[in-house]
Amino acid sequence: MGDFNQSVILDAVRRSPDGCSRVDLIDATGLSAQTVSNIARRLLDSGLIVEAGKSGTGPGKPRTILRLNPAGMYAAGVHIDPAVLTCVLLDLTGRVVEHSVRPTPVGQDPQQVVASIQTELEQIISRSAVPREKIVGVGVAAPGPVEIDEGMVIDPPLLLGWHRVPLRDWLARLTGLPVFVDKDVTAAAVAEAWAGGDTGAGSFVFYYVGTGIGAGVVLRDEVERGSSGNAGEIGHIIVDPSGPPCSCGARGCVAVTCTPQALVAEAERRGVLPDTRLSSAASDVAVQFSRLCDLADLGNTAALDIIEQSARRTARAISVMTNMLDVDRVVIGGPYWRRLSAYYLRRVPVLLDELSVTRSIRAVPLVGTGVGDDVGAIGAACLVLERTLSPSATRLLLEG
Repeated sequence: MGDFNQSVILDAVRRSPDGCSRVDLIDATGLSAQTVSNIARRLLDSGLIVEAGKSGTGPGKPRTILRLNPAGMYAAGVHIDPAVLTCVLLDLTGRVVEHSVRPTPVGQDPQQVVASIQTELEQIISRSAVPREKIVGVGVAAPGPVEIDEGMVIDPPLLLGWHRVPLRDWLARLTGLPVFVDKDVTAAAVAEAWAGGDTGAGSFVFYYVGTGIGAGVVLRDEVERGSSGNAGEIGHIIVDPSGPPCSCGARGCVAVTCTPQALVAEAERRGVLPDTRLSSAASDVAVQFSRLCDLADLGNTAALDIIEQSARRTARAISVMTNMLDVDRVVIGGPYWRRLSAYYLRRVPVLLDELSVTRSIRAVPLVGTGVGDDVGAIGAACLVLERTLSPSATRLLLEG
């Protein structure tokens, strides 16, 4: 209970960007004045929070403001997208101290990718000059499915050769740091909750646009992972019954209509892009997808039609989730989001409102991520901070 109360205090301080006093913490948490005072002293002694001046100009003693100490703790994050490998180092406030982005090594040997991750992590740590003892762990965001308890990646469809890869154990052995593995879409939702500001508060769906499409879910400030940690697999929601056939046996699923690979395939089929006959490797798809967006930006009618069609399909997929979960908002982000954002933000909210069962009561806002392009890697690092600092109901399992 003491650990839980400490995490409650830290979370309350974290959610107060301008800082808060001990009296504010009593009001925000419902804990006693003595408990708040004792925990605040421990956190000050450990360097996780700092005193940041006084507040109050009226009668009575001015209150001491408490804030997170950015240098009190650091966490590293890695996002493994089939096309791009991103590594970041965050301070305790969620600010990116250092980062790197490079193409994911091509091939079917996961050990080669893990070795590349270790090299990138060592480089960003060295460049940051952060003392290694202040880095509390490494979070890794990987395509699902994953076994959370084992830190294992299980045959993700877009990472060939990744059969039951013990990612956590391999990377922990190479880095000497604790490692946490989670799904990329879950990590993105964690990033938004930790570092997204107002867009990450309350209940929301994070619609993740990467090489694959998925969704992270946060309900009442708690990330929902599901029984096995693999919530958010939305690839087989049908958004166009007359669309292309899917491996599941249906037609027009998200996986074959909304992903970058699906948009590129449609563009090649319609002659908007030359059919390069390159492999379906993520790096090749990324190049072609960029060309498609360039054409749309230049006003190419057919390219615009493909992206508009994907916006309609995306709205249908999102409406399934918002109608089921009744969330405050939808947040969209991921490696491919920036190129689509102008089109989707103009079109999807209108369509989503038309499909909402609560439209007569309230609108469901749709916004772009407040975290940026590195949301997956930032979320991976936030996984470490979340497990270390955030209050969770699972911590209150009490034995009789």
